[in-house]
Amino acid sequence: MANFQTLFATRLYQARLSGARNAVLEKTCLGLAAEDKAGRRWAREHGYGGYTSYASLNDLTRRASVLAELERDIAKHVAIFARDAQFDLGGRRLKLDSLWVNVMDKGAIHAPHIHPHSAVSGTYYVSTPDRAGAIRFEDPRLAMQMATPPKKKHARPENRAFVSIAPKPGMLLLWESWLRHGVEPNGAKRPRISVSFNYA
Repeated sequence: MANFQTLFATRLYQARLSGARNAVLEKTCLGLAAEDKAGRRWAREHGYGGYTSYASLNDLTRRASVLAELERDIAKHVAIFARDAQFDLGGRRLKLDSLWVNVMDKGAIHAPHIHPHSAVSGTYYVSTPDRAGAIRFEDPRLAMQMATPPKKKHARPENRAFVSIAPKPGMLLLWESWLRHGVEPNGAKRPRISVSFNYA
């Protein structure tokens, strides 16, 4: 008798948060993009294709109550994710390390990357027009798969080299920070707006 077991699973957590505050969040994100000269300059210098507060503002939850409220909701889901991952936190809990706004214009991408020095990373989608560009996750074992045959077109997600998730307003995604991911080009005329974060 033979059986299969799955080893070394990579978990992706997906939840839907209430979109009731998304109009206020969108206005807040666009306001930050208009006012934050340092963030616009960083985005331009790094070929970001829009705006990000990633390298310019580290106090967004104190600047805008709607972002503080969002972070409180996200923290509850991060706690669920940490329990499922069976992290041994010694009675402590993961804490917000950074939170930033992304306003990505038409054609903008975000090259594949990881989030070092964090445990859990994620994104909450505020505004995602049609063809806004998916987030794409990469199998962390790719570098070791020198002689692996290509996967079938409709392989199960756990057997694929890449898995893309189309963003929807109100969608929350969480993953362990070592998981390499990137964002495909925004094919819409309107910006894709999201809030990304790290917990450590």
